[in-house]
Amino acid sequence: MKKELVLVLDFGGQYNQLIARRVRELSVYSEMVPYDISLEEIKAKAPDAIILTGGPSSVHEKDAPSCDPRIFELGIPVLGICYGMQLMAYKLGGVVGESTIREYGRSYLEVKEEDPLFKGLERKMQVWMSHGDSVNQLPEGFRITASTDHCPVAAMSCPERKLYGVQFHPEVKHTVYGMEILKNFLFEVAGLKGDWDLSDFIAESIEEIRNKVGNKKVLCALSGGVDSSVAAALVHKAVGDQLVCVFVDNGLLRKGEAEQVVETFKDKMGMNLIFVQAEERFLKKLAGVTDPEKKRKIIGEEFIRVFEEEKAKLGEIDYLVQGTVYPDIIESGTKTAHTIKSHHNVGGLPEDMDFELLEPLRLLFKDEVRLIGEKLGLPKEIVWRQPFPGPGLGVRVLEEVTKEKLEILREADAIVREEIKKAGLEQELWQAFAVLPPIKSVGVMGDARTYAYPIIIRAVVSDDAMTAEFARLPYELLDVMARRIVNEVKGVNRVVYDITSKPPGTIEWE
Repeated sequence: MKKELVLVLDFGGQYNQLIARRVRELSVYSEMVPYDISLEEIKAKAPDAIILTGGPSSVHEKDAPSCDPRIFELGIPVLGICYGMQLMAYKLGGVVGESTIREYGRSYLEVKEEDPLFKGLERKMQVWMSHGDSVNQLPEGFRITASTDHCPVAAMSCPERKLYGVQFHPEVKHTVYGMEILKNFLFEVAGLKGDWDLSDFIAESIEEIRNKVGNKKVLCALSGGVDSSVAAALVHKAVGDQLVCVFVDNGLLRKGEAEQVVETFKDKMGMNLIFVQAEERFLKKLAGVTDPEKKRKIIGEEFIRVFEEEKAKLGEIDYLVQGTVYPDIIESGTKTAHTIKSHHNVGGLPEDMDFELLEPLRLLFKDEVRLIGEKLGLPKEIVWRQPFPGPGLGVRVLEEVTKEKLEILREADAIVREEIKKAGLEQELWQAFAVLPPIKSVGVMGDARTYAYPIIIRAVVSDDAMTAEFARLPYELLDVMARRIVNEVKGVNRVVYDITSKPPGTIEWE
């Protein structure tokens, strides 16, 4: 029996992956595909609905991303979001132009006409806008269904052709009824039932891995973080003892991390785990390097070299498992998105890598990865561990990385995490950690003048790492962390708290 499928055509917007995630949250399988997918490929996939995403371009730009306009003649329900709506209007004979007043951030929408997208919702609602162009004239057969003060065509539809467009972003939580609007598109317009869950994903992934790997051996880059741990468990379930896990202590790990990984995966789970001590070689490669992108590339390449050396000891091994997830892909730059930062799981890999990659989680968001981990029976302390960047403390020690700086940061970070756990906030926060900047400041301790490093505390709340708000931690908790760090960590005389959200900042500092 055919499973329901929604195709999400990616036009390069920063939040595009969220659309696919929101659709899956509604129990409908979604697949992100390039905007220029051919009509034949679309027909072969036989989607039940299509969503056109937002993007940074204008439809009038030379080489602006576009889709085959015959998509709109297939009789398949189509929802255009932001740029996707503008492109739909433009391709069907409407007029798109620069907005008189641009809208970025919260706006208030008023529903003008009854429409399936807004079924059961209030007539006025908060939405999230991010656009410089607008639809100025509708294509033939369309009607305006909602407006804002500065955007007359904030939503449009042609129900007879099952074509719908919204200028705002229903996928972000700032659009209060965003999920309800997507639900209405999927179930009211497209008539879907919702027949997909993560158990299907596990079964399909296991079958896919078995078919791909056959009887060959697989090497897993195990860091002990959520992503690599779940990837290892999934592959282990598929191929069993054909999997060899390699854990590299590169000197860039958090306090007690190496010991915890060995205890969990080797002692408790019985996986074939090889422990490699490589701190010295990583620090030697990083000596004098200050550019964060170069650090990421160096760390990623050195990881692969370590694995290649282990492969040589183990004999013939063809595959390398990595815990790449959706946010890694988009933030490393896709066909349409600008690179924000490269991840060692993606852009940091050397071109001459002597492995074929297995990335079983690359279509999942972090919350989905955690649910997969629970279903696979991983320990709670691993499944709910806070995200940790692939390059580790190498991108939390800003600029040059040295052993001395790592020791300072490791101790400070341990205090932050310990106090967050004591306060019962560990699962409420997406991440909480310490950062060591490359500056020193004057301080007074006792009767003596000091000149030492500050520590930056970073704590954020998020559902998916695509957007994040700084955590409103209690002053009392911040006070405890600051006093402990200054008193217990040698080389630190000041603690500051980062109150920047994402955007405009990123969660990590490098």
